Amino acid sequence: MKQYTRIELINRLKAKLASGKIIVAGGAGTGISAKFEEEGGADILMVFNSGRYRMHGLGSLSGWMAYGDANAISMEMGERQVLPITKEVPVVCSVNGTDPTRVMSVFLKKVVEAGFSGVNNFPTMGMIDGNFRATLEATGMGYDKEVDMIGLAHRMDIFTMAYAFKVEEAVAMAKAGCDMLLAHVGLTSGGSIGAVKTLTLDESADLVAEMNAAVKKVNPEIMVLCHGGPISLPKDVEYILSKVKVEGFVGASSMERLPVETGIREMTAAFAAIPYRK
Repeated sequence: MKQYTRIELINRLKAKLASGKIIVAGGAGTGISAKFEEEGGADILMVFNSGRYRMHGLGSLSGWMAYGDANAISMEMGERQVLPITKEVPVVCSVNGTDPTRVMSVFLKKVVEAGFSGVNNFPTMGMIDGNFRATLEATGMGYDKEVDMIGLAHRMDIFTMAYAFKVEEAVAMAKAGCDMLLAHVGLTSGGSIGAVKTLTLDESADLVAEMNAAVKKVNPEIMVLCHGGPISLPKDVEYILSKVKVEGFVGASSMERLPVETGIREMTAAFAAIPYRK
């Protein structure tokens, strides 16, 4: 494990861009995911509570439900599975900024003490809409609490990554000081438990472009990564980057769930196809 200060991590990422390569962030729901994402060249690993559910064969949206303490799960996954197995890659902890049971300034210190190099806002209320979203906002558990958490982490000089789903959210996170904006276009499609209905790639490119332009008016130095929806394979990322000048891609399901689904199925099928010699 190697821990980085905010400035060290920003400089590391800027150097990657200067070398002519995009930034790749990956969700790590298990130690083996973390190990081989690092070997594959990931620039950042992110620990989500959804990663645990996803790698249990459950839908990523499980991370938004009351099936466990999101902050405790992320900390435990990081401390016991991901941080011990990594070597040089920085690891970021997903923090539920709306959690009313935490004193956030105290919790963020614990995140850093555990060895994480940054934080991001997850699970995020940005995924929710309608009456439920309105009620969450009205009762003090809305997206603004995530903005507050990112702003607090920034003032504590912690590297910050922020999911946003629309321009207003992206601008709020940029104004709070986030170092990296994750332009989220919806639950990732593909595989056995991916989203069935998503935006098209062109619609995704348009939304990413809108958020990218908006945040760079606030802070030209902010890094923007695309994520989610139909952006699930390298060719999809290449297509988005051909349309929008952003700094990279963050993959969770696409980095660990989809490769595992395909790899295990195909390897098992190959063994099962071996004929029995009578």
